[in-house]
Amino acid sequence: MTREKPKNLWLSRWGFILAATGSAVGLGNIWKFPYITGQYGGGAFVLMYLACILAIGIPVMMTEIAIGRRGRGSPIDAIGRAVRENGSSPLWKGVGGMAMTAGFLILCFYVVVAGWAFAYTLKMLDGSLAGGSVDALAQVFEAHNANALQLGGWSLLVALLTLWIVARGVQAGIERAVRWMMPGLAIMLLILVGYAFTSGGFDQGFAFLFSFDTSKLTGEALLAALGHAFFTLSLASGAILTYGSYIPDGQSIARTTFMVAIADTAVALLAGLAIFPIIFANGMDPTAGPGLIFMSLPLAFQQMPFGTLFGVLFFAMVSIAALTSAISMIEATVAYLNEKHGISRLKAAMGAGAVLLVISLLAMLSFNLMAGWTPLGKNFFDWLDYLTSRWMMPLGGIFIVVFAGYALRSDIMRDELGLPPLGYALWLFMVRYVCPVLITMVFLHALGWLGFDPLARWYWIAGAIGLLTVLGEGLRPRVWPVLVGRSA
Repeated sequence: MTREKPKNLWLSRWGFILAATGSAVGLGNIWKFPYITGQYGGGAFVLMYLACILAIGIPVMMTEIAIGRRGRGSPIDAIGRAVRENGSSPLWKGVGGMAMTAGFLILCFYVVVAGWAFAYTLKMLDGSLAGGSVDALAQVFEAHNANALQLGGWSLLVALLTLWIVARGVQAGIERAVRWMMPGLAIMLLILVGYAFTSGGFDQGFAFLFSFDTSKLTGEALLAALGHAFFTLSLASGAILTYGSYIPDGQSIARTTFMVAIADTAVALLAGLAIFPIIFANGMDPTAGPGLIFMSLPLAFQQMPFGTLFGVLFFAMVSIAALTSAISMIEATVAYLNEKHGISRLKAAMGAGAVLLVISLLAMLSFNLMAGWTPLGKNFFDWLDYLTSRWMMPLGGIFIVVFAGYALRSDIMRDELGLPPLGYALWLFMVRYVCPVLITMVFLHALGWLGFDPLARWYWIAGAIGLLTVLGEGLRPRVWPVLVGRSA
């Protein structure tokens, strides 16, 4: 079968690295990773997290990039072309559809969250955050969300900026935007780390992040590391698969993937070094979660020299991180409409944007006019989060590794990944036997169905991987091709 010719390409490898890192770096990196690092043993947790990145993040990311480049298109089109080349069941295209839908639905509520960062950049500048306590700032946050026009206006701004960048195309829009946004984010982050160094709480913040406390490496810590390793790289959301379709032939997928994973982790750790010294210097609670950004930090900035300036800088950095993530979430949908249906990128962005605005409006209204509408105990915003993060993305991750590990012929992935024999054998083992077990653990934990401590019952994990290996190798020659819908 003749391979699909690329319609769009990154101008350079750095275009993909910056775009993929921008997709990975979001609000979760700014507050969640530093927080769980300090909570679960500092440097010991970082090592566990890096092991999880190697076990889940890098193999799955390599898989998505390879399939994207092989199929040269949106998730549905890329997997569809790989299916046709392989002679597999066309039902596998549903995996691409699930990933694309998950990314789009995440964006529908993410624009509201990103709107908070944009709004707080202005609030920090105009003195709206001049509260005397965390409780006072909590009231400011609640009042902001209760005002439908205000909350909706900022959400609309994020949506329009996202659509404008994506409508301009891969090179003129996305790549050009991330080429200044990501270096800008890095510069602002380094300035904030330098500022935190003078805050008086740097030693405490550093110890909170990097003290090597193995006593905190519990089963809950392992599940937190596994979950964050899977979600932080924007896996199973259509973003990486679509971005991978724009990578030129000949570029090393493995090397590029490692660079994105390293950059993503470095940004998260630097964010911790920027945030926690300031929190400790002002005697605040470092375990405040999302409230750390919108309630504790604004108060801390007020109490420090040049705090307003650095507060504006901080929220501008968070806004850029949110925008680069938002761009990746809708690119798969725009690419699908553009390539599959021949619609121009501008019209595709406008069409996708119309649906985005309707659904995001409902998500925004969950904080005010529709706050009382909570079917089965969740408002519309929470339902979007629940369905995407706890069901669609983990299931999509499981399906994509089964597709690559069992449904596709070995020569397809071997050719696309370009790994030496030992490297390919290691990738194949991880994708076939390790990733399915670990992603299933993430899935069950997210649903609250995991009934054992994975560290106390580590032999269950090893046993599951061993059993899957034995069954996989035993059933693969005859049974697996039938189960996964691949022609003989």
